[in-house]
Amino acid sequence: MKALITGAEGQLGRELCRTVPAGMSVTACSRRALDIADADMANRVVSEVKPDIVINAAAYTAVDRAEKEREAAFAVNAVGAGNVARAAKAEGAWLLHVSTDFVFDGAASRAYAPDSRPGPLSVYGQSKLQGEERVREAAPDSSLIVRTSWVYSAHGANFVKTMLRLMNERDSLGVVADQVGAPTWARRLAEVIWRAAAIRMVGVQHWSDAGVASWYDFAVAIQEEALPLGLVARKAAVRPIATAEYPTPARRPQFSVLDSSALRNAIGIEPIHWRANLRAMLHELKVQTACDDSLLPAAPAL
Repeated sequence: MKALITGAEGQLGRELCRTVPAGMSVTACSRRALDIADADMANRVVSEVKPDIVINAAAYTAVDRAEKEREAAFAVNAVGAGNVARAAKAEGAWLLHVSTDFVFDGAASRAYAPDSRPGPLSVYGQSKLQGEERVREAAPDSSLIVRTSWVYSAHGANFVKTMLRLMNERDSLGVVADQVGAPTWARRLAEVIWRAAAIRMVGVQHWSDAGVASWYDFAVAIQEEALPLGLVARKAAVRPIATAEYPTPARRPQFSVLDSSALRNAIGIEPIHWRANLRAMLHELKVQTACDDSLLPAAPAL
């Protein structure tokens, strides 16, 4: 079996490369190797690799910047998703496309099911929803869309690493407490994606780690888990604040918990609570930061 991964240098792309199942040969493409916004490049690379599976982990994820860079966000998240879907369909490949909880408006009071009505509040969410639509249009019987939420890992820029930096720089910080979702470790998401790929699911599904949290809850847990590992030098005061106290260019859904039960039942994987996965990720980060990069061999180019 051969798989092609787009967005291989991102958080999820890296974890997909680290969790490749036995018997799978992978071609991992960074944006340099495959810019999905370029239809000709997408067609050429997919036709050259001839994969059985394509995992589209490439995305424009700068949520606030997207409000000013609408064209750039749609070029990747909408047009690019369609380009990959058509290229995969032309080669007879099954496609998994990764989407987001930001396709919802956050007005619900119970977890969003895969068939819940979307209503994005931001350009980012709108671009991701249009990407879903283009994937379904191009490959309705050979694609799976997996929506996820609040993704983080030991690599790249994310909420966890931002909190660690701020906690080391400041004596106190305010974190939004009235937006609720589910943090998701990219490693676990990658494992779920590979399992879904093994049975070639189609349609739309959700996956996040178990449990719910506000951004404030998440920040408090980050500090509590990081302190004994020495990832933060001292305890900072973490204060709950309202969304109105921290205005951002893009509106966020206030409630974006995803119901993962259908995917869980289909692939036989139980979600792990987000705090347990956070602890595992921070232990990995501790080892990573303890290494002297000068002693490590250069990573192969993707």
